[in-house]
Amino acid sequence: MTATTEPVRTLPVPDLSPAALAAVTAEVATYAAEHDRSGAVPLPGLEAVHRAGLLTATVGTAHGGPGLGPRDAARILTAVGQGDASVALIVANTLNAHAAQAERPHWPAEAYDDLLRRSLDGPAPVNAIRAEPELGAPARGGLPTTTARRTDDGWELSGHKAYATGGTALAYHVVWAVADEPDGDPERPRVGHVLVPADAEGITWIETWDHLGLRASNTHDVVYDRVRVPAASFVEIPRGADGVYRDPAAASGPGSLGHAALYVGVARAARAAFVDFASTRVPAALGRPIATTERIQAVAGEVDVLVVQAETLLHGALLRLEAGDTSIVPELSGIKVAIARSVVAAVQTAVAALGNPALSRHGSLERHLRDVLCVRVHPPQEDTALLAAGRRVLGV
Repeated sequence: MTATTEPVRTLPVPDLSPAALAAVTAEVATYAAEHDRSGAVPLPGLEAVHRAGLLTATVGTAHGGPGLGPRDAARILTAVGQGDASVALIVANTLNAHAAQAERPHWPAEAYDDLLRRSLDGPAPVNAIRAEPELGAPARGGLPTTTARRTDDGWELSGHKAYATGGTALAYHVVWAVADEPDGDPERPRVGHVLVPADAEGITWIETWDHLGLRASNTHDVVYDRVRVPAASFVEIPRGADGVYRDPAAASGPGSLGHAALYVGVARAARAAFVDFASTRVPAALGRPIATTERIQAVAGEVDVLVVQAETLLHGALLRLEAGDTSIVPELSGIKVAIARSVVAAVQTAVAALGNPALSRHGSLERHLRDVLCVRVHPPQEDTALLAAGRRVLGV
């Protein structure tokens, strides 16, 4: 398989100054409530991220991109997540895909060049589409029932996938499948990802997503009915030295912290909403803003400490990775859990202090609460992370 080695185009270098990121946050936030209510694909938010050059920030320099690393990606995702968590989730998946290609080129040249061309024309999100209705999350083990059948000139993809974030906004699907080959080993088939352009024939969306949070992420089911792709479109995931297939999504890395970063943005948004309400709410019996009371000041301090804790964990871990400290790698799952606990606690604390106004859909705090709870579903999930950490420290 050949991969792009010479840039065929130049992609924009994004401005990551605090002011520029704040402007993106503000524009994305403009549409967040509307899309949360309708569940529509959040195209205006994606277009804002695209115009700022953020959607291709992790495209490698070898491919004409800026080649930004995990810490910059985390800053982007926190800023976008502060505006709209649904948009940020789609962006996170896209940045992860480009970062993986930059680190280890594996897309065929024609497909990746096509993706980059689409990225110049407008938002071109990518997602690894892996879960299935019967299997559930692949990080829990098992193999997909989705199959890529070998043909004379390529592959024919068929199967039903669940939780395909991005929906019809996607430019490419990276579909987890088992190879069905005439000369393959039926007892130990090859497993990999099939790179599928979103406009290929045979793709049908089923609008199943009706979720508590991330309502505009369009994480619907998708069916592939004999979708034909070229031979180079199947990218095998190698088995281990012992011949056992292990799902790469079950392992922690900078990408999993990228997902956590967007929820740091949600916690920031909740903190800002709390401050705004406390500064403008003047009960008749009090005669002054509730922000002037010690109780609310203490709550604001608690929320702030939790947000700062999450941000420090996130960037501290990424700084250590950036410095080449590989000793932290086994701890990344636990760090993701700690970040998740901090951001959920921050939003819940703000909501609990304000009572009914925080739960009203006339404000944004109830949306931030619903969105932040979704941090727990991203792998590695808490139970598996704690089990792994326990076995590591106990040496068993």
